[in-house]
Amino acid sequence: MRFAYFILACCSLAILAGCRAPDHRLLVVVLVPSQDNPFFKAEADAAAARALELGYRVRVDAHNDDAYRQDNLVDAAIASNAAILILDNAGADSSVSAVRRATRAGIKCFLIDRAINVTGLAKAQILSNNDQGAQLVAAEFARALGRKGDYVELLGRESDTNARVRTRGFHAVLDTLPSMKMVSAQSANWSQAEAFSKTETMLQAHGEISGIIAGNDTMALGAAAAVKSAGLKRVVIVGFDGSPDAIAAISSGELEATTLQPAVLISRLAMDEADQMIKTGATGKPELQVIPCELVTKANAGAYRNFERVQ
Repeated sequence: MRFAYFILACCSLAILAGCRAPDHRLLVVVLVPSQDNPFFKAEADAAAARALELGYRVRVDAHNDDAYRQDNLVDAAIASNAAILILDNAGADSSVSAVRRATRAGIKCFLIDRAINVTGLAKAQILSNNDQGAQLVAAEFARALGRKGDYVELLGRESDTNARVRTRGFHAVLDTLPSMKMVSAQSANWSQAEAFSKTETMLQAHGEISGIIAGNDTMALGAAAAVKSAGLKRVVIVGFDGSPDAIAAISSGELEATTLQPAVLISRLAMDEADQMIKTGATGKPELQVIPCELVTKANAGAYRNFERVQ
């Protein structure tokens, strides 16, 4: 009887103290640039969901493309004894030291979407083929314009490697067409509001343009709003990412096309390979893995949802 009272008293004290059984699941930390941007949210959600399915604890945070904040978040992951880091990094050069610290601390680092300029630190760098995707959408842009006419370009953040790769991919196609001429190019820093204002300015200076090619869907949607506000009827606009809003705009005719970056697939691959490494000591895959992008037009828009092909 005394033993029963003792057990009851211990349980009562534990409840009063708010004690819980320790969670012995390994920790996965997922760091992305932003959870407000739908692309980055989709990749974070996909990685987190797969980690939970595989039996891990998960912590998700955003570094806001700030290398200093990223350093602090990586240090927090190290202090928390994280087993796995899934990272869409804050800069190809500025993120190297953070990945190195995490690796030295025994964390298995898997990079998604953006590479770093060093190999041998991350267990995998799984990327969309930005060059191939840019060439796909540029070819569709040219086709829709009849391979002639003046156009403008909205560039992404100048410090972002993917922005530069996409621009190179666009021009690998467009610069070969003598009847197409770029009359202006401005960075809108991936921002819809900034793209709206930059497009307004470019339309005022170049009212004769027939097309706008944008480095991501967010800027393409800002451009579409500016074109609509200006009362222009036939300006061909294309983007890049395959966001739900862009696909809806393609279905309604506001945008011509986009390129799907398979964010969900890449995040799942990263988590599956991380789990494989934890269990077997190897991923069975090369460090650098480049996943093809897919062209989305009105003809196939219904096959895509939330940054993945569903049909």
